[in-house]
Amino acid sequence: MELTEADRLLDAGHLDRETGVERLASGQLLVAALTPMPRATGAMLDHWFETLTSTERYKRWHPIDHVWMDWDGPPGAVGSSHLVHEYIGGELQKLRIHFREPGDVLDVSRFAAAEIVFCRYLRVGPLASNDVWTGHGIHLARKTCYGLELRTRFWLGDLEPEPLAREALEAVLPESTGFALMKHCSEEMSFLADLLPELYRAETATS
Repeated sequence: MELTEADRLLDAGHLDRETGVERLASGQLLVAALTPMPRATGAMLDHWFETLTSTERYKRWHPIDHVWMDWDGPPGAVGSSHLVHEYIGGELQKLRIHFREPGDVLDVSRFAAAEIVFCRYLRVGPLASNDVWTGHGIHLARKTCYGLELRTRFWLGDLEPEPLAREALEAVLPESTGFALMKHCSEEMSFLADLLPELYRAETATS
């Protein structure tokens, strides 16, 4: 599934690969992860990103891999960048994660019918640069009978401003990179699923 086909995530049911790594025709890597979130709501996920304001809190998201964070802009808001140091596949990555309008890649008019209650669209690149990007990400949560399921997709290798041909991408972007990111994402979102319900109740005084 190319980024231009992302609206398939709004169809009923599941796609053939909800967790895994696929080499696309372009040479990019598609990384998929599905995380059940029992008792979670879209309001809880919104609250998490809006209150993700310290490295201490960031480490609760993944106590092993997460090292440091800051924001360039209001936390979790479209137009802001999440600045992070985190380990992926045992290597320290220093990343800029820029939050963009979901409507840039998804038909947001379909969200209600698809029971989408949370969405973040991201452009990812090296922390040291404001205008170099290496991938895209989507976090998309929809209601289930038990709470939510969070479906994450990353497209790695869509380089801007200097794209690479397929052969070059395959050389610099091995599939092991995709599997390392899949593992990291599955772990951090599982940590989040575990802590969200109680954290939200404690911080918002809701039942």
